[in-house]
Amino acid sequence: MATTITDSQKPFSLDPYHVSEEFGFILPAPLTELPPYYQPWMDIAQHVTELIYSHMLRSHILKMPLLNTQLLESHRELRLAHLALSVMTMGYVWQEGEDDTVKMLPRNLAIPYCEVSQRLGLPPILTHADAVLANWRKRDPQGLFDMENLELLVTLPGGDSVRGFFMVTLLVELAAVPAIKSIPLVINGVQCGDAETVTRALEEFSQAIQGMTDALKLMHVYVKPEVFYGIMRIYLSGWKDNSSMPAGLVYEGVQAEPMEYSGGSAAQSSLLHCFDELLGVKHEAKSGAFLTRMRNYMPPSHKRLIQDISLQPSLRGFVQQQACEPLTAAFQLCVTKLLALRSYHINVVSRFITVPAARARQLRNQGNISQEETVSRAPTALEEKGTGGSGIMSFLKTVRDRTRTSLI
Repeated sequence: MATTITDSQKPFSLDPYHVSEEFGFILPAPLTELPPYYQPWMDIAQHVTELIYSHMLRSHILKMPLLNTQLLESHRELRLAHLALSVMTMGYVWQEGEDDTVKMLPRNLAIPYCEVSQRLGLPPILTHADAVLANWRKRDPQGLFDMENLELLVTLPGGDSVRGFFMVTLLVELAAVPAIKSIPLVINGVQCGDAETVTRALEEFSQAIQGMTDALKLMHVYVKPEVFYGIMRIYLSGWKDNSSMPAGLVYEGVQAEPMEYSGGSAAQSSLLHCFDELLGVKHEAKSGAFLTRMRNYMPPSHKRLIQDISLQPSLRGFVQQQACEPLTAAFQLCVTKLLALRSYHINVVSRFITVPAARARQLRNQGNISQEETVSRAPTALEEKGTGGSGIMSFLKTVRDRTRTSLI
């Protein structure tokens, strides 16, 4: 029998977590310009790719004025500043590839970058929250939110494949919005013992996960595996668990000791963390520890949402207790669709990392480092790893297999 929520059990709502009804975790309408005082940053950030190719980015950054971050007022200004400072940092560190990295980020970049990072609660490195969630605009503001009408605010080497990679990931985030919106309906339905509401919400949820898998399929259309592996990946790499920067990076003027941060990773998206907590997916120790660490690379309000979902009464327990056929079927379908999404992601990673890595190794072993073969330009330090530093295939398979154990 359904009950009502008492005052001590306030209805669960997405309002406190900076989640948008229309865009989910995506930053709605990101700014494209900072106040004029910050133009020296934007002048470099908007030309990072050309400056990397001409080997001039480091010298341009060294000449940049040290700017005061106090004039950045709104959340959107801070997000654009973080994005701009992030692509400059990735370019500065990796301009000459893995053989000529730097040990120190200069103070005129490091100090404002760490100040902006602190205000946002984000780390001073390029994250999913920057490169995907806050790095888009519509060419035609009245047009559709689709590949044809979207463009990046800032980019990194890799041409159309960079745009494809970030935009397809953005479309996966957008496809997830109905699932995010159904989370409060599920939680409040469980608290009230309302099996019918929970069933309907879970049906929405599983449809959205299917939509995410369909969006992910566009990766094969818009991104070239050899460009992703041979050119793009190094610029998404961090200075933790990376053998080409074993000591990390000194942020000059911030602290004397080097700091270590992981590179960009799909595990920095809050989506699957929320889904796992809702559906009761429990990860094994090593991959669970990596996933938990990735939450420190999310906007704090999104990290808090994941934690708060984990504190709610168990949905899986409720489904088992109700023993109601449509409810059980809806729950099983959610887990099955999540499993399918994770399996498809493994397929994508295999095509974009494992296969090109094998080709790069083969070329190296033959002593054939040819400029025609884009994959042979890839960094060796990341061969079996994701840019976040995880041993990628074993990690993804473990995570997928643990998802299966949530089936009833």
